[in-house]
Amino acid sequence: MASAPNPGPSATTTAVLASVAALGIWRLLAVAAPHLAALGLMYETETDFGSRLSFALAWGILNFFWITLLRRPALSGALSLTMVVVLMLLSRLKHDVVQMTVNFIDLMMIDRDTVAFLFTIFPNLRWSVILAGFVTLPLMYALWWLDPFRIRRLPALASMLACVAALVGYSLYHPDEAWRGYYDDGYLSKFFRSGVSSVSDLVQYGFMESAASTNERLNVPLVDACHPAGRRPNIIMVHDESSFDIRAAQGIKVPQGYGNHFKSWDGKQRTFLAESNGGPSWFTEYNVLAGLSSRSFGRFAYFVTRIASNRVERGLPLALRRCGYDTMSLYPAYGGFMGARSFQMTTGIERFLDSRDLGAKDVEPDSFFYDKALQLMGQQPPNKPLFTFIYLGANHFPWETRFRPDLLPNWRAPGNVASIDEYLRRQAMSAEQYRSFIAGLKKNFPGEPFLIVRYGDHQPEFAPAILEPGLDEGALGKKLDAYDPRLYGTYYAIDAVNFEPVKSEAVMDTVDGPYLPLVIQEAAGIPLDPSFAEQKQIMLRCKGIFYGCKDGAEARRLNRLLINAGMIRGL
Repeated sequence: MASAPNPGPSATTTAVLASVAALGIWRLLAVAAPHLAALGLMYETETDFGSRLSFALAWGILNFFWITLLRRPALSGALSLTMVVVLMLLSRLKHDVVQMTVNFIDLMMIDRDTVAFLFTIFPNLRWSVILAGFVTLPLMYALWWLDPFRIRRLPALASMLACVAALVGYSLYHPDEAWRGYYDDGYLSKFFRSGVSSVSDLVQYGFMESAASTNERLNVPLVDACHPAGRRPNIIMVHDESSFDIRAAQGIKVPQGYGNHFKSWDGKQRTFLAESNGGPSWFTEYNVLAGLSSRSFGRFAYFVTRIASNRVERGLPLALRRCGYDTMSLYPAYGGFMGARSFQMTTGIERFLDSRDLGAKDVEPDSFFYDKALQLMGQQPPNKPLFTFIYLGANHFPWETRFRPDLLPNWRAPGNVASIDEYLRRQAMSAEQYRSFIAGLKKNFPGEPFLIVRYGDHQPEFAPAILEPGLDEGALGKKLDAYDPRLYGTYYAIDAVNFEPVKSEAVMDTVDGPYLPLVIQEAAGIPLDPSFAEQKQIMLRCKGIFYGCKDGAEARRLNRLLINAGMIRGL
């Protein structure tokens, strides 16, 4: 028998090889490369089966979305990969700032002013974006030209919807735990899964928690109903950026005399329990102006000031205006950042001056804002009390670089790591410039009464690591998510010039942030309006704890009372 002849390649195989040769290896790589890169990113950044499944479904959503629009798989893959990489870079940037990664609500709330603020804090970021644009746009055009395939839109749309359904089902069955947001990983999976949970919460609860109903009613405070006994002091509230007593951590060396800045006029050191850690000062801004809890906003708390703008018409400035005060705020950033201008004016600030109005150049030392405050106070009509909110920013991150080396030239580092020594140097600068401010008040306004209340808005971003040195990111995240007081405690201090603060049971050794407006009014001898009188009863019942009292029931009840009184709308 003759041996079987070599049949050679079949006609089908020949046709396939001919097609591949005709297309060219580079065109095939243009289609495959984004998917291979995404596969590598998935294994690099996602840590378990659930997160990798979510990544794959999210990747499918992005790809099929672009294919539905463009029909070109190579360009669609490249655009999807670009979006994933940008999300990862933004997540790492946000994690460096506030120890949390980007979630879906960030996308819902993004605006031009927030972007402008980031470019101010990170000046090199602008050039990075421009360079990325110069590189990306020609590449996208090349992929448009190289892509040999066309996919019909209807199958692509059906595939995208299938991926969406699968991701929603998995996210509802395995909800993403909030504390995982503190991990510096899982960027894409957490972003998409947070979209499911955020939309679900918005549909079920709205933006803010409140009791379902109550038969109680608050009387709406009248403008002319406030008649304080005695002379009303000018009130100054100082937002001391990222400041807390670092002696709470073991093994930190501090300079001689450290700690005096945290004491009040009576020699006591008091604790302020903030509702944020590491970065979001606006949480505390909401606490001390509205007198309410950011925690009532649940997953939406990160955007509390923007959500509350034109909706929460209750707060310390409004209460003081009803008692004849003028109100003014000095803000160290753009007024549009996190809706600061709109929010503060909603709570009763009449004159809001941001960094541009004040002529600030980049980040300014505390003395810049103190000097501006003295100048503006000098323009105040006589016998007209003034409330001034001074929002400081010099002690903001990063502490790896020396801020204004020309200031405090005789400073000697205690011998900690460089970033902590720089943090202590800035605290020393703050204390020195605050003393100069008090001297300026006494010199420029002899005989004028002043009540000054300072508070640390949150601990610095490195604080959890030095307070709990044996814990990893996940364990710290769980403690932060549980609002461990050790990780949220800062300070508040009451000082006075030509005025004796009124003794009150509300001036407690430890208070939650939302109670500070109440403390200020009590120390100033200002009669409380019905909403603050009700909140004082909560404060006394709960011993200085607000949202944490009765698992949030007291806060939800007060929110409902304010809604029924018309002070909170649309939430």
